[in-house]
Amino acid sequence: MTARRIGLAGLGSIAAYYLAALDTSPDWELAALCDVDAAALRPHRDRVPCFTDHRVMLAEAALDALVVAVPNHAHAPVCRDALRAGVPVCVEKPLALTVAEGRELAALAHRTQTALFTAFHRRYNEAVHRLRGQLPATRHIASVRVRYLERIEEHIGADTWYLDPARCGGGCVADNGPNAFDLVRLLLGEVAVTRSVVTRDARGVDRQAVIGLRARSGAATARVELDWSHPGETKDIEVRLTDGTVLSCDMLALHAGFKASLWHEYVGILAGFAAATGSTGSRTDGGLAALELVAAAYRCEEPPVPAAEGGRPR
Repeated sequence: MTARRIGLAGLGSIAAYYLAALDTSPDWELAALCDVDAAALRPHRDRVPCFTDHRVMLAEAALDALVVAVPNHAHAPVCRDALRAGVPVCVEKPLALTVAEGRELAALAHRTQTALFTAFHRRYNEAVHRLRGQLPATRHIASVRVRYLERIEEHIGADTWYLDPARCGGGCVADNGPNAFDLVRLLLGEVAVTRSVVTRDARGVDRQAVIGLRARSGAATARVELDWSHPGETKDIEVRLTDGTVLSCDMLALHAGFKASLWHEYVGILAGFAAATGSTGSRTDGGLAALELVAAAYRCEEPPVPAAEGGRPR
């Protein structure tokens, strides 16, 4: 099968994983790059056509698809322009800043019959695949815990927009929440937020959150723990079955090195996007559902309970 032409909009900290995955992808050929910063494009100008305006890229590059890896506040405008042009979109989470924007994009994708695919990279994590394979068909899940803990400043490089709620959409709930909520939905199906305890810094950025959820079908519950001030990095899942069995996975353990798990996960994203844009691909996606859970977590936000000396808010 001939590789299809794909463009990448946004050359921030996550772009390296897309570029590496595209180098080995049997499905996609990198055809164009776009960033508003001309300096970010300079190392790539001998490789592919480069643009500082995504609208010009869409008009001139003859793309079969587009990856959107721009700052969160620009997701909706760039996706909207691509969908209107009939170009399938793979967008970094969150799908958009607001539920209203997300619903507009979903409706536009449906109306134009164009794939809108959210890049939930933890879906493609090897440890997550193993955990899902261990779940017995005859025993039910009682509860799920997903932890997404990191010191955000160690992960963003020059992308300081993460710490600007107007551009990020919030803090840890807006940006890490979608990945964690997507994992819960993979295991439990549709869920609803039951409680949300959020801790903010002096600038109003949510740095920690503990969010309770309940499955809409059945009695299973979930707990999502998010932290942007955690020393080091912890990304794991614990599943408790109704018979008391506990299964778990560490999403980082199989890949030594800082952010090393992302290399194989982004290979998975591109393969998943290729399937979603194929002739028999599904046009359904969890991007809007995750965004709705983010909004619900903020909507029912409670102040943190003060921790004991040396402890954490609960």
